[in-house]
Amino acid sequence: MKHLIFFTTGEWTGLVLRMTAGLIMLPHGLQKSFGLFGGFGFKASMEYFTGTMRLPWIISLMVVVIETLGPLGLIFGVFARIWALALIIVMIGAIITTTAKNGLFMNWYGTQNGEGFEYHLLFIGICVAILFCGSGRFSVDEIMK
Repeated sequence: MKHLIFFTTGEWTGLVLRMTAGLIMLPHGLQKSFGLFGGFGFKASMEYFTGTMRLPWIISLMVVVIETLGPLGLIFGVFARIWALALIIVMIGAIITTTAKNGLFMNWYGTQNGEGFEYHLLFIGICVAILFCGSGRFSVDEIMK
């Protein structure tokens, strides 16, 4: 089991993938947790998820936690495969609950009712690649293998 979680090839690919995913997702988590980058913070995010979206409290909490701690785990290469899998689940949930009805494309011209899910698919692809190659160079997982 330890091999499945920590194994990494030690190549640059894992480093690039996890840094990309971590640095892209971290501001989203910080918006939800602390209200940074124009976000609404923990209380308002939880109220939105549980009230407006009608998600169970525990699922709402897990989204906030995964979007905040998951990117940090990826950036430092700690349990990268587990965080990548958790973020895949969050992105699939976001597609199902929010963006699927708007189609694939982002709302570049303001003509749709909301954003599409192309960003989510790209992010899922990056996380799937992390599942295959692991954390790569300069990661805690590389040390732990």
